[in-house]
Amino acid sequence: MMDIEPFGPGSMHWDTTGEYRNLLVAGSALVLQTMHPAVGAAVAEHSTYKSDPWGRLERTLVSVQKWVYGGADGPAEGRRLRELHKPISGVDESGRHYHALNGEAWTWVHLSLFERFIVLNRYFGTPFTREQERRFYAESRQLGAILRVPERELPEDLDGFWRYFDRMVAERLEAHPTALDVLSVMRGTPAPPGLPAPLRRLWTPVGAGAGEFSYFLTVGTLPSAVRRKLGLRWTGREERRLRHLGHAVAMLTPRLPERLRYMPIAYHARKAARSSRRAGRDQLRSA
Repeated sequence: MMDIEPFGPGSMHWDTTGEYRNLLVAGSALVLQTMHPAVGAAVAEHSTYKSDPWGRLERTLVSVQKWVYGGADGPAEGRRLRELHKPISGVDESGRHYHALNGEAWTWVHLSLFERFIVLNRYFGTPFTREQERRFYAESRQLGAILRVPERELPEDLDGFWRYFDRMVAERLEAHPTALDVLSVMRGTPAPPGLPAPLRRLWTPVGAGAGEFSYFLTVGTLPSAVRRKLGLRWTGREERRLRHLGHAVAMLTPRLPERLRYMPIAYHARKAARSSRRAGRDQLRSA
């Protein structure tokens, strides 16, 4: 396992992980993850995504922010998650044994987030250059160390990741009942309670309500091969609507005040880091 180094200012994760924009691909991330049979079975048996969807998401977002903005506490959060998932095991409806810490499944949950960050910026921001993708993937391997993802499971480089991703979609992911249920449940999901007002206004311009909008975002941002595997319909007209929405988000996000652009843990960590740098410069000048 590689050395665990905390994230800080200057890293791409520092600038992106805590943004509220990430909510726009949260649903598709869960669908992708639960298409893995072990993850789908574990979520079906042990998750609160039905009874408390936004509470579950809030807990996930807090954990994710701790990985990146928690400094030395990031690895501790990784250890906590491993301990939390240790007892999650069983036999699925097809008679297959599963365990939440199965190396392939744990890796898929982690690396599917990298792919979602790429898609997020493709639709709702400025698409990463190839070099930025390489840098971001290198940081994702660093994040894998924090989460104790087995290093042997992590592709060495960006090209290896995309080969891995295509193979997982083609050979390992399935139209799992949990993934299909997640899609069904989200159609009745309200807008997240903590969403800033400027982004909340973007929550309902498509479909009959917030749940339909969430479903629209989720289906639209999934890879086409995944949509086919799940039997989901997606038209050229819907793609154009998604592109128009993405352009609006990409234009709005940089103009938001930092406290509205970033979730609380991220905002306060970024603010504290700037204050620390200023104090250091002032100390040097007065020395």
